[in-house]
Amino acid sequence: MRGLRSRLAAIFLLVGFAVTLAAGGGWAQTAEQIDYKKWEKDASRAEEVLALDRSLTSTLEQVRETVADWRTQFAQAQNANAAQIATVKDQIAALGPAPTEDAPDAPEIADRRKALTDRLAQLQAPGLAAVEAHSRAEGLIRQIDTKIRARQADALLKLSPTPINPVNWPAALAVMTEGMKTLWAEMVTAWQHPSNRAELRSGLPVIFLYLLMATLFVLRGPGFMESLTGRLKFGSSPRARDIAAGLVSLGQIVVPVGGMIFLVLAMQATGMVGIRSGALIAALPIAGFAFFAARWIGSWLFRSGQNAEAGFLTDRPAEARFHVNMIGLVMAAEIFRNAFITEVRPPLSMAAKAVWATPLLCILAIFLFRLGILLRRRANQMAAMSGPTEFHIQILRLVSNAVVVISVVAPLLAIVGYVAAAEALIWPTALSLGLIGLLILLQRFGSNIYHLAVQSGENDREALVPVLIGLTLTLAAVPLFALIWGARTTDLSEAWTQFSAGIAIGDTRISPSNFLTFVLVFGALYTVTRLVQGALRTTLLPRTGLDKGVQNAVASGVGYIGIFLAALAAILAAGIDLSGLAIVAGALSVGIGFGLQNIVSNFVAGIILLIERPISEGDMIQVGNEFGIVKAISVRSTRIETFDRTDVIVPNADLVSGVVTNLTRGNLMGRLIIPIGVAYGTDTRRVETILREIAEAQPLVMVDPAPVIYFVGFGADSLNFEIRAILSDVNYKLAVQSEILHEIAARFAAEAIEIPFAQRDLWIRNPEALLGTQQRPKPKRQSSAAQEKRQTSVSPESIENDPTGDDGDHS
Repeated sequence: MRGLRSRLAAIFLLVGFAVTLAAGGGWAQTAEQIDYKKWEKDASRAEEVLALDRSLTSTLEQVRETVADWRTQFAQAQNANAAQIATVKDQIAALGPAPTEDAPDAPEIADRRKALTDRLAQLQAPGLAAVEAHSRAEGLIRQIDTKIRARQADALLKLSPTPINPVNWPAALAVMTEGMKTLWAEMVTAWQHPSNRAELRSGLPVIFLYLLMATLFVLRGPGFMESLTGRLKFGSSPRARDIAAGLVSLGQIVVPVGGMIFLVLAMQATGMVGIRSGALIAALPIAGFAFFAARWIGSWLFRSGQNAEAGFLTDRPAEARFHVNMIGLVMAAEIFRNAFITEVRPPLSMAAKAVWATPLLCILAIFLFRLGILLRRRANQMAAMSGPTEFHIQILRLVSNAVVVISVVAPLLAIVGYVAAAEALIWPTALSLGLIGLLILLQRFGSNIYHLAVQSGENDREALVPVLIGLTLTLAAVPLFALIWGARTTDLSEAWTQFSAGIAIGDTRISPSNFLTFVLVFGALYTVTRLVQGALRTTLLPRTGLDKGVQNAVASGVGYIGIFLAALAAILAAGIDLSGLAIVAGALSVGIGFGLQNIVSNFVAGIILLIERPISEGDMIQVGNEFGIVKAISVRSTRIETFDRTDVIVPNADLVSGVVTNLTRGNLMGRLIIPIGVAYGTDTRRVETILREIAEAQPLVMVDPAPVIYFVGFGADSLNFEIRAILSDVNYKLAVQSEILHEIAARFAAEAIEIPFAQRDLWIRNPEALLGTQQRPKPKRQSSAAQEKRQTSVSPESIENDPTGDDGDHS
């Protein structure tokens, strides 16, 4: 198992690895330039190394790297002569269909076809050889990876002597004693050498300067940077303060680590450094980085304050910061431990390794356990307040539970004897927590920059861009998590190679380069389409004299055509062959057709609306029970704003197939009808004159045609009139009607004209029969309210349906 130091070094080298991949990872080589004899020699050596069970893992890694280089060359050579092959195939196709016994070629065509076929086979031969060699290299790499992973699994499951057995302690003590003797012997040997003493004397000024810089940076630097960060946290904008303070606070890592580098330079300048002491001195900056980075992450993750970020992870930030600092200190001690035993000769026994590794492992587990308890308690508190369905709460609970479990299981495994497995659990857990904390801080930093740039609200933390920033950071950190948990750099390079090769769907292979080309071309052409649409809407179409509906139809049509052409051009530019997807696309189209038939019908209806324009934006329409003004017409639906200021989304299919009343199509004029009733005995001519004067006085009532007053009939309770007028703007129909009714009420009151209300007179035909009932015993007298209720329940219809057959007399 690799130590903590090697894991950190692998993480630091990942940046260089990514830069190498981005730069191309190698040089192009044609199929004719490949030395297949040398490849055969390297492949045979790889097979021999695989056949040996005792071959070192480092040897397997070297062989794998060699085979991987060959595989890259073969992959580049597979498409050799592609342009010439395509040309020759086109020439063969131009000769017509292949000859048959019934339809042979002419002699000239047959000779030409044979020559082109031979030329095609000659051009395809290098590519076919590269394909065959590439397959062999792939197989060798898989075998090597399988063997290395099997060895890693065996190492993790290897049972060591239990470290709690006192019998195994003398071996570990002997390692300590021997190491200290080695350090002292190196110092004595170096001092006894005259050249080393001379070098020390000559380098004293430089050594003194290095030590001075190291003292200032290590002892005074962290406090100064921390106080400067605290001063920057006070200002006008909280986000601006956090950004400035975050950038400056990085000095809490850089400054002390720089001081340790000066200390290393001072020690190396003495000339007294040996192999064992050199390993310890070289580990000093890495150990310092581990401690100060953990300290910095803890200070920002678990800040004390009243803001939302301060109490997001725990309600006890001071205790959480203490545990994080101790975790960083234990990790630094582990780096020194690995450096101390690196140069041990002979290598440590399994008992010594177990005893040396277990104490720090158990100490780290204690602090991790307590930190996990704090995180889990905070997750439970937030779940009780906002519900356990919040995603970040679920992640916090999952991480805290995993930390608690691992911090308990790992020491138990180490005590039993599975020290390698315990180390493979506990140290990656600590590093993963640090990386998760760094991702949280980077997401906050990016969100602060975004919100400060767009001047958004201080509480707008759930916007789309901050979430995308967090997602991007998480995806970018996946390789780092893989390295932390034991993945090799070759595993990452293999994953990148497979990803770069793309996904094969039938005979079509879609690679990331194809996808990137498609996105770039489609994005560029879509932007051009939007610019053309904007120019049409704002510059060209308004000057043509077309109405607004036609302008929107033309602009929308240009947009649809532009999107279709952009997609087609992007597919062609990416080199995606869709012929292999024809069957799959046909099968999907059937299922999609059934599932999206309503959407398709609405889309077609939207196109019809934009072409025929039975309604336009701004029209006042009625569709079913919905009445309002058309605000927008899209390809799927139409948005209507009702007079309640609510938006109603109507599918376009309902507008095409249903009955639609358009009150403002062509013009804004509309008719207003107001019924009026007056009491019997009123002068009808006088009423007509008053109503005409009121109608003609309204400014929105058209003069031509003039308003008309009709005496429409004799009602049961009133003489009925109607005002019929044409309004110049039907949008103000209700306002005009209200104003006319106000004027009618005022004029009728002034003219003493009565507006009747419904009334009925009842005549009883047979009172004698009712008088005869007085001789009978009277029932219990009801209250006056009950009698009034029974009397008012009599209706004309009940009298008309009297079983005596007499219609009675009622008016």
